[in-house]
Amino acid sequence: MHELSLQREGGMKMEKMKVRELMRPVEEFPRVSNQSTFMEAVKALEKAQQEFSSGKASQRILLVYNEDGQIVGKLSPMDVVQGLEPNYENIDSLSRYHLARSTLESMKEDLRFWQEPLADLCKKAYSMKIGKFIRLPSADHMVNADDKMDSAFHLFVVGRHDSLFVKDGERIVGLIRFSDVYKKIAQTMRECPMPS
Repeated sequence: MHELSLQREGGMKMEKMKVRELMRPVEEFPRVSNQSTFMEAVKALEKAQQEFSSGKASQRILLVYNEDGQIVGKLSPMDVVQGLEPNYENIDSLSRYHLARSTLESMKEDLRFWQEPLADLCKKAYSMKIGKFIRLPSADHMVNADDKMDSAFHLFVVGRHDSLFVKDGERIVGLIRFSDVYKKIAQTMRECPMPS
């Protein structure tokens, strides 16, 4: 009887837990302005990675804020590369019209970004602002701070995200990382008594 109640308590804690309890507030993350250039963003990403690797920082996800100081997205190395050639995304979105793969590949070949001279790449890196390509997080990448954890579980599993933005009202107030959710699940499982 006692074992069963402990098992129920552990499960109930997870079921009643709110996203807010596992989220990391935005203040814990390194940030960069959406007015930063690509080069500034690359340097900020490198610094975030170095500080994380050396143990000076607990986060390496780089958040992007707007003129009002509001978080509007996050930045990864892949985002930087995609931002340097935004036309690839436009072509990929055409795939929903069931164009032949060879047609899509041909279109990409015509827009080959990497064929541009290196000088053009450098010019773009120092002049283009990251705000031009940062997209607001979509609904499938966001949960509310007071949602129960099952909302986050669903988005993590279905979307295979490594983190989700957390909103309080209309404002992004933090991120919930899959690694933190997994640690909590593993801890809860370890606390479960062995079935008799």
